[in-house]
Formats: sequence, structure tokens, C-alpha cells
Amino acid sequence: MGTDDRIERARKLCDDAMFAADAAALATAERTLDAVEADLALARGRALHVRFLDERVEDPRELELFERAAELYRQLGDLRGEGEALFRVGSVHQVVRGDQEAAAPAFARARELATRSGDRLTLSYVLRHLAFVEQAAGRTDGALELMTESTRLRQEIGFRSGVAANLVALGYLSAEAGHPERGLAFIDEAAGVAEAAGAHGILRWVDEARVNLRPA
Repeated sequence: MGTDDRIERARKLCDDAMFAADAAALATAERTLDAVEADLALARGRALHVRFLDERVEDPRELELFERAAELYRQLGDLRGEGEALFRVGSVHQVVRGDQEAAAPAFARARELATRSGDRLTLSYVLRHLAFVEQAAGRTDGALELMTESTRLRQEIGFRSGVAANLVALGYLSAEAGHPERGLAFIDEAAGVAEAAGAHGILRWVDEARVNLRPA
């Protein structure tokens, strides 16, 4: 059900509560509007995150919005929504604030919820970012395993831009693991996938990786 449909449903339920003395209608209307609020908070937080990636200036509302969305989804029993919102909470701690330790619990819970709800897209994001937690801790093999699994999921669901992004990450991780030639092969593969997907931002990452991983 879309946002407009939910708002219209809530309006009708409020009418039922007022004019038809339907005691249950008001509670249902409130839950319906909670779902609208959760969806809006998640979407607005995502917009702020993209802005951060462009400007590198934290907006404190981002974390507040994701935490609000996670709580509303939890109250609604929406495992998929809660999982995505918690992933976003973790991404603020990791990407915006550089705090891997604070990010890890949110990612762990998001992984559980995404798995239970069958949300392979969110799970692919969670595994990607858990790989960065492993990388930061110096556990390169663990990072490679998680990134590989994230990439497999993204290939399954046809998320080609996400596959290209992961291939770039696999290139760096392979080089860190002592396999520079394998790393460059991943970068070449990423270029082809990104080109086919029209992911021009990822192509910039490819160019940077080729410079960074070029043998001395």
C-alpha cells in the first residue's frame, strides 16, 4: 500500500471512529499513520545520507530520523522496515561518524531481521558494511567472505550498480590480502558491470582504484 493510500485509509478510519462509533477504527488509523511516518522518516534520512556523501557535513537529523523509523517499524511488527532502518542507523555510525564499534550492534540486528524477512537487498548492504567492520579490525579474510556473499546476493536480485560497487571493494580487499593481480581483475570486472549499468559514480571509483592499486 502506497503512502497516499495509507493516508486515505486513515482518513476513512477516523470517519468510522467518529460517525460510526467504531472503537477499533481509531487505533487502526493511528497504526496506519505510524507506517506513513516510518516510511517518510526512512526516506528523508536516506536523502540526508546521500547529501552527506556529497558534502561530507553531518546533519544530526539523519540519525534521529533512522532511529525514529526503526522504533516505529518495531512497534508495527514490520521486520523488513526495522531491518532497513537499523542498517541505516549503523551506516550513520560507520560512514558519517567513523565509529565501527557503535555501528556493529545495529548491523548485527539488521542482519538478523533482513534474513528473517527475506529482504535480500538490505542483507546485501548489511554484509557489505560488516565487511568494512572486519577490514577496519584487520580481519581481511573475514571481510572478503562477507563482501563476496553480499556480491552474490546482489547478482541474484539484479542489483548491477551494487555489484559493481562491491567488485571495487573486492579489488581493494584482495590487494590487502596480498593478491594484487586478483584485485586488479576485480577492478576490471567492476568497470564492465558499471558501464553496462550506467553507474557513472562507480566508474569514478574504478579510475581511482586503478591508480591506487597500480604496482609501484
